[in-house]
Amino acid sequence: MDKVLFVDDERHILDAFRNNLRKRFAVSTAQGPEAGLQALETEGPFATVVSDLKMPGMDGVAFLSRAREISPDTTRIMLTGHAGVEASINAVNQGQVFRFLTKPCPMPDLLAALEAGVRQYRLITAERELLHGTLRGTIKVLTEALGLANPVAFGKSQRIKALVGSLSKVMTIKSTLELELAAMLSHIGCMGLPQNILEKVETGDKLTSQEFYLYSEHPRLGAMLIQHIPRLGGVAEIIAAQQNDYSPKIPQGARVLRLALDYDALKNRGSSPNEILFVLRGRKGAYDPDILDAMEKAACSSDGYITRCISMRHFKKGMVLGQHVMAVGNIILLASGTELNDASILRLQEVSKSFSIHEPICVLIPLDDSQGSGLL
Repeated sequence: MDKVLFVDDERHILDAFRNNLRKRFAVSTAQGPEAGLQALETEGPFATVVSDLKMPGMDGVAFLSRAREISPDTTRIMLTGHAGVEASINAVNQGQVFRFLTKPCPMPDLLAALEAGVRQYRLITAERELLHGTLRGTIKVLTEALGLANPVAFGKSQRIKALVGSLSKVMTIKSTLELELAAMLSHIGCMGLPQNILEKVETGDKLTSQEFYLYSEHPRLGAMLIQHIPRLGGVAEIIAAQQNDYSPKIPQGARVLRLALDYDALKNRGSSPNEILFVLRGRKGAYDPDILDAMEKAACSSDGYITRCISMRHFKKGMVLGQHVMAVGNIILLASGTELNDASILRLQEVSKSFSIHEPICVLIPLDDSQGSGLL
């Protein structure tokens, strides 16, 4: 049964709601707004919440406004015996009220409002799940395509995702999804870029003017590729500005991404964390000072991995490549920094049947897995 919550300061009214509606809904009640907020946080999610307008301590408008913050998908119904025009307007504007009912409310009217509220809740959650499923599928296809088209770019994006995750924890960023997606797709514009150009960027070799132009275009191309995908507009903005110098006008995610990219580039060339931070701090005006401070804290913390050089038959899901996986002829199959998963391990096993692969290969093994792997 669909869950509904009734909030009122009078117990006998709550008991009446429960007795009359318990065969149709999973009814919860809360005596007073504070109890209602606690119920939303601990017993939810609810399809619909019904609140009285006049309650001591916090009126129904303020309660439903708070309820919206806690559970935005839950539909909100206001029930009152004396609603003026101003109260009605405030309820709609502040609490985003779905229905406004007056007491005494006939049971058929209340039941119809509850059923409409439940339908609205189902519609909202179904649409979100559909979008999330589509989004997950789209991200998977794009990253797998990048891995096949340009393994170096894919490996770079994997390393950046991990680095951005560490930075987010230090900065206590509450919502990291958009930033993580931007990191994963930061090099999606490199899909058609010749791999040797990105290899030169990674090693610090000088680019020709044509190569520099092609490489500098990848943020714009990547942003264009994803900007019209539902819910990825903000991600596209971050990707487009990933090479920009510090400005409070660009998204915070782009400032984080810019620093992570430059840190990774220096680390990939063999510099130590202290050397990297010295170089980065010397680039005046390039980075957000607060994010640079967070990077210093993140770089000084343990990364939670041990390094081992192993044969490919010991590869396990969750290990991170410490070097490129190379086939004879210097063909890069998987780039350094790639986190191994079942699909990539299987792909390497299939390729090894036809091509000789250089072994052993250095990998980073999560400390939690190192004991069980038998590689310590």
